[in-house]
This record gives sequence, structure tokens and C-alpha cells, in this order.
Amino acid sequence: MAWLQRNGLTLLAALVALVVLLPLAWMVSVSFMPPGSAGQFPPTLIPKRPTLANYQTLFGTYGVGRYLANSFLVSCLATALALMFTVPAGYAFAKLRFTGRNAIFQALVGALVVPGQIGMLPLFLELKAMGLVNSYGGVLVPWLANIFGIFLVRQFCLSIPTEMIEAARVDGASEWMIFRRIVLPILKPVLVTLALFVFLGSWNDFMWPLIVLADQDLYTLPVALAALSREHVQDNELMMAGSVVTVLPVLVLFLVLQRHYLDGLLAGSVKG
Repeated sequence: MAWLQRNGLTLLAALVALVVLLPLAWMVSVSFMPPGSAGQFPPTLIPKRPTLANYQTLFGTYGVGRYLANSFLVSCLATALALMFTVPAGYAFAKLRFTGRNAIFQALVGALVVPGQIGMLPLFLELKAMGLVNSYGGVLVPWLANIFGIFLVRQFCLSIPTEMIEAARVDGASEWMIFRRIVLPILKPVLVTLALFVFLGSWNDFMWPLIVLADQDLYTLPVALAALSREHVQDNELMMAGSVVTVLPVLVLFLVLQRHYLDGLLAGSVKG
């Protein structure tokens, strides 16, 4: 009984991990099964005759490699643009004084509670007038100034001593030099966190690319797989292979950078 009390939390965590990982293990297993095997009863967790036919069909017949490259391109551009615009904005709200700073920031924070779907129609009409519909430019616009990213960077910048910045100004450093040589190196944890957040969000984004992109050659991977599933709704093995292709890159990326990701989130919660 004493052993159970000491290790109860560990057992609970192991049980939760098993519940979370079991569907992922089943997805990977089904992706290596021959067509029709997933519907057998009782179901088997390990395929009896593993095959790569589903992946060969995806990449050879349906050209999923192109959509995979499209997703990488969109996610990398979204991440770079988000860092370019969001990081300076978060620093400005934390350390620079300008008229209306607090009011503007409060308005941005208030906008976080507004569902993103409400702004999709006005944004689509605006992009249509600008000629950005059916282009990656239209897909990338929502990531240019992510409000959560601005909030995250601002919270992290509040932990930077103001005396350090003031000392640099007294020594004659310009604001750009202060930001580039002093602030950016300190922001490394939150930069990794923000980059990972944006990359995962843009990679998994389905609704907005579906609305903006009409040309099938421009489809990102989630949109392309959704279109493919309408033709192969009963082909569970093929769809599971597509799900593995979609999940695996971002899962590996998250596992590699998870320590920096958590450091950035925890550091950003130090000050309010």
C-alpha cells in the first residue's frame, strides 16, 4: 500500500501516456497494413504482412510529395515572417514608450477572445481586393502579426532589466543596435518557442488554406489529404499513411525542440 502511494502519480502518468500514445501507434500500424486489413475483427495492433504499398500509392500515384513540399514552404515562410514582425512588436510594447502603448496592447489582448472564424470573411474580401486570393501570400497574411506571439514576446521582454537597456543608450547605442546585440540574444528561448508555435500552427492549419487556395497544385498537405479522403473514404490504410506523413515531421520537430519550447513558455510567465 505504501508503494502504491509513493508511485501512484507515476502510474497515473503512465496510464495517461498509454491512452494518448495508443491511437498514434494504431495509426502507424494501420498505415503498413494491406488494403482492407484494418476492418478485420478482432483488430490486430501489429500488421501480419507489413507493406509500404500505401506510402508508394501516396507519393507515386497521388503526388503527396508536392503537397508535403508546399506545407514545408508555407510553414517556413510563416515562421520567418512571424518572427520578423512579432518579435520587434513584443519588444516595443515591453520596453519602448509611445503614445497609446497600453491602450493598443489591451485592445490586442482583448482580441484574443474573439474567435478567428469571425474575421475570416472580412479578411478574405480584403485579400480578394488586393489580388492575394489563390496565392501563398494570402495564406501567410494571418501569421504576419500573431497576437499571442506579441503577448508571449512582451511577457519575456519584461524580465529584461531596464537598466541594461538604459546603460546601452547612455553609451550611444541606437535602438536597432540595442535590439540586435542585447535583446535578441536574451530572447533565444522565446524565439524558439514562438518559431515552433507558428510552424506547428501553420503546418496543421486547414480552414484558412482551404478558403484561400483554389489551385490544387498549391494545396498544403492537410487540404490535399482532405480532398483525397473524399475519394477514398473507405480506404483506412491509405488515409492512415497520409496521417503519418502529416504528423511525423512536426512530431519529430517538437521532440527535438521541446526543452527550448518549455523554457520559453515558463520564462514568459515570470512577469505580467
